[in-house]
Amino acid sequence: MVVKDETKVVNQLTPAQKHARELSYQMTRDLRLNGYQKARLQAINNDKQAKIVAILQKNNGDSKLIKDQCDAVCKERDKELQTVLSTDQYSSYYGSRREYNEFTMDYKAQTTNDAFVKSVKDPSPVSSKGATIGPARTTVTK
Repeated sequence: MVVKDETKVVNQLTPAQKHARELSYQMTRDLRLNGYQKARLQAINNDKQAKIVAILQKNNGDSKLIKDQCDAVCKERDKELQTVLSTDQYSSYYGSRREYNEFTMDYKAQTTNDAFVKSVKDPSPVSSKGATIGPARTTVTK
């Protein structure tokens, strides 16, 4: 059995690929994706992040052109994700799309994922029945 050393794989990624990977991890958690969806999402995000980097490098300084072209790339991702996500997952994605797009376009300025972590910024219940996780209760034994 061959075990891949994930640290070697991570260290060989470009900054843009690392950024796309962080976005994919966050989206996988937020949208509760299965293995197939996660793999497709990672491929989509890698492709879109590469396009964003090329746009930024090509149009350095022309912020309006960069925004217009990056918005077009993000719309491409929207269309591709419609074929991968369930209706509920896509609705959830669409509601958070602005944050995902901002993260995609701001890969150089954001070195950590801490500011982006939705679960910290906007915690939601773990179950669909509204249950939340809280501190354990202590019981007194007699």
